[in-house]
Amino acid sequence: MANDPSMDALNKLKQAAAYRAVELVKSGMVLGLGTGSTFRFALERLADLLNRKRLENIQGIASSFATEKMAKSLGFPLTTFAIHPKIDLTIDGADEIDPDLNMIKGAGGALLKEKILQQVSRRVVIIADENKLSPRLGTHGPLPVEVIPFACRIEEIFLQSLGASVSLRMDVDGSPYRTDQSNLILDAHFGPISAPKNLAVLLNERAGVVEHGLFLDTTSDVIIAGTKGIKHLRRGVLNLQTNPSKPGHDRTNNH
Repeated sequence: MANDPSMDALNKLKQAAAYRAVELVKSGMVLGLGTGSTFRFALERLADLLNRKRLENIQGIASSFATEKMAKSLGFPLTTFAIHPKIDLTIDGADEIDPDLNMIKGAGGALLKEKILQQVSRRVVIIADENKLSPRLGTHGPLPVEVIPFACRIEEIFLQSLGASVSLRMDVDGSPYRTDQSNLILDAHFGPISAPKNLAVLLNERAGVVEHGLFLDTTSDVIIAGTKGIKHLRRGVLNLQTNPSKPGHDRTNNH
């Protein structure tokens, strides 16, 4: 089967953003390990730098069983909150990013653990390709809402009352998708969300909702890879850095 040129180009952008984020990692750090196709490039890069002794004494806390499995396969050291209750730096992807660097996450189903990692991290770096940029959250896709199975139907009705069309996420085998916590995910299609903070409050207060995919005011850095180069944005600082280096360019980390 021939390679899809558009997918190859997209993967190069994802890799470029991931590699740039890894440059922020220093020896001795405890890292939060995200989930998803973009973060996979960061984890592979980190494991390679550890193997070549360019980084040392790095440990990570995984945001999903899938990331944990991948880390173990790469020989990347893992730790727990029992040993390290604070994280120096979390690297993760996003599904949609607005101009205020707020995000929707959860397409990979790991939104609960991802949000836990971010809330105890000293620095949160989000990596993405330019297609994830959005003028308003909800423009490109649904808002994932993790619910306990017991409350699934009433939470569906609740989300509909807020103006969303709602679908139960299904797994590849046709059964309802289950999170690492054995919960269900309702994908709530609101369209562009005019007041995400207000919506987050309503969801936070709703019994039966375990977590939602609105990640507001949680990130410190966003690294975006596009066809014209890489942009590194920080909260409160616009156009901090633009680098026209080629996507995927190997800039060796000398920390």
